[in-house]
Amino acid sequence: MADTKQTDKKYIARIFITVAVWTTVMFVFLPSCGKKEQATAAAVKESDSLPDMRTLGVTTLVSDSGMIRYKIITDEWLVYSHRNPPFWAFEKGVYLEKFDTLFHVDASIKADTAYYYEQKKLWELRSNVHIQSQRGDKFDTELMFWDQNKEKIYSDRFIRIEQVDKVLTGYGFESNQQMTEYQIYNNTGIFTVEDTASADSTARSGGKQQ
Repeated sequence: MADTKQTDKKYIARIFITVAVWTTVMFVFLPSCGKKEQATAAAVKESDSLPDMRTLGVTTLVSDSGMIRYKIITDEWLVYSHRNPPFWAFEKGVYLEKFDTLFHVDASIKADTAYYYEQKKLWELRSNVHIQSQRGDKFDTELMFWDQNKEKIYSDRFIRIEQVDKVLTGYGFESNQQMTEYQIYNNTGIFTVEDTASADSTARSGGKQQ
């Protein structure tokens, strides 16, 4: 009986030692595993924020459905393929020429900043947006969207449209892609080109007239 009790004590002691060893191992390795996971997660997040492609000094033609649709000129072109949604970024300015089916220029577009969401075929143009149509109308605003799927260009910001003989202003705008049929919402004024030129000249001279 004594030998049996002694054997049991040794067996129980061995179990306690084993548990203690495994507990120590878990405390040592688990924190380091956690740190590795955090580091990996941070690295993935950081890589996702970087562009997949960066091209400088770009002049290129872009096609859609096998036809050349527009020309892009920009100092820097960034492509973010792993963002949701993916997009192109032109944060140093962009100049676009949009072509019709006969490769005539429908419109020229300039902006300080632009983003293109390829899946949606949507352009977002920001800051000093200037568009000139084929017939010579000029459009100026601070924010403009060009939805290629819906074939329309629109904005909810203040817009100034200069035609041959008059200038239109208002808030909110919608047009077809050719910039030939459009309307201004919340119209704030219709001015002749001569009146506008005179007002601009007076403003530049500090309001003084000779």
